[in-house]
Amino acid sequence: MTEGRTETARRVNSREFRAAMARFAAGVVMATTPDDGGVPRGFTASSFRSVSPDPPPILVCLANSADSFAASDSCGNFAVSVPGREHRPPAEWFATERADEFASGGPSRTPGGLPADAGALVEPDCEMYARHPAGDHTVLIGRAAGARLGEAAGNPTVYYEKSFGSRPERWPGGSGSLDHPARKRHG
Repeated sequence: MTEGRTETARRVNSREFRAAMARFAAGVVMATTPDDGGVPRGFTASSFRSVSPDPPPILVCLANSADSFAASDSCGNFAVSVPGREHRPPAEWFATERADEFASGGPSRTPGGLPADAGALVEPDCEMYARHPAGDHTVLIGRAAGARLGEAAGNPTVYYEKSFGSRPERWPGGSGSLDHPARKRHG
């Protein structure tokens, strides 16, 4: 705030808040678990974070309206797949409301036996630790029980301005823009 200028804080509405949050580039993950019948279910999330190194909990947020909510809300374990650039199509598929997220080829399995996206950059297996309601989402917290690293570090999928993309080829030191054609900015 500058001297002599008064700004009034106001509550942001849902539309404005979503537009503001779309300006934050976030990593993308696919969280997966079998439902009560053993059918693999999952969802794409950009709200994923490690919580601490010891113990190693992670959190991921799930929309209460998601098709996979029932499976994820009652699961004891879940896996998280961090997709690379070449795995963007499955991440986009998981972001839609489909009854069978694995219809396009079936899941691979993590060392813990959980469904996952084949070829992900990393796949932690998680034991459910806690669930917390948060507005129209539920925060799932799991303890990493193991993690499988992909063949190479790769280029992760990110979400920015309501579009999937990936980081610059050289990061740090890259251009700072995403490789999505609609996202090129003046420099």
